[in-house]
Formats: sequence, C-alpha cells, structure tokens
Amino acid sequence: MKLGDGVEQAIHCVGLLSGLDGDSVLSAAALAEFHGVSTSYLLKHLQALSGAGLLETVPGPKGGYRLAKPPAEISLLDIVLAVEGPQPAFRCAEIRQRGPNPLPGRYFTKPCGINAAMLKAERAYRAELAKTSMADILEGLAAEDDGGIAARGCAFLNLNQRAAGRKD
Repeated sequence: MKLGDGVEQAIHCVGLLSGLDGDSVLSAAALAEFHGVSTSYLLKHLQALSGAGLLETVPGPKGGYRLAKPPAEISLLDIVLAVEGPQPAFRCAEIRQRGPNPLPGRYFTKPCGINAAMLKAERAYRAELAKTSMADILEGLAAEDDGGIAARGCAFLNLNQRAAGRKD
C-alpha cells in the first residue's frame, strides 16, 4: 500500500499547528515553507483537513489555519481519511470472472478470497491508525528530542504565527 505525499504533509502540518499559541494561526505559505513543499499542493490537503473538521480556517489577510480540536482527539486515521478518502486501498474488480472461457456464476458465489484477505489487512491497518493520536506522536517526538526539534519549531512559530480571532 502506498499513501500519497499529502498524508505525510498533512500529519506534519497538524503536528506543527499543535504548537500554536492560543488562537493564533499559520498561513498555508508558512506551513509550506517550514516543510519545504509546494504551497498550492499543500493547500489542497489543508482544505481536506478543514473539510473533515480537523483544522479551522480563519479567512482574511491575517488568516490561516489552526487545529479545530485538541491533538489527543485527532487520530492518524482521521488525517489519512481526510486526505486519501474513505475508500479501501484495495478494490476488487472481480477479474477472476474475466478472460477467455469464463466460468459460470456458480463458481463465484463466495466472496473472492483475495479481496477478503486484503480487507482484513485494511481493517487491522485502520484500527492501528485509529489508536494513534497526534498527542501520542508528539509525546514520542518530545521523548526523543534533545531540544533541537522543539527549538526549530518554536523559533519558526514565533516568527510566523499570526494572532487571529477567537474560536467560536
């Protein structure tokens, strides 16, 4: 299974936004700059996160993005589903029923065993992502950081976060 680059970018953006002060926001351009990615590509993913209720969008020249809920309430699965959509990674097209000399339908009354195995794996994968919150990720990072990662993020936020109106 391969997830798009947008998933990684979205997870890192949620992590960075977790460090904002109060009701501050970060612009899409600042988020893209910090991660060294294209603003236009990142905007698509930020809009998906906002549409899923994970980010709040503050419009206007001093606007930007902030978390819509605490990091402990945002799972990795929430982010993956927002960016990639809810469809399973494997989609059975029933190719076993195609080709030359097709067999009668009675051979295909049971679900495809390959599809069943792939969906079982998908359920396990999604369950694991659902159990992992952004707070868990941030706690793990903090435990491993010698201070350099936190200092980089704090310095960037101090320069780039914008004061915005209160959350409703």
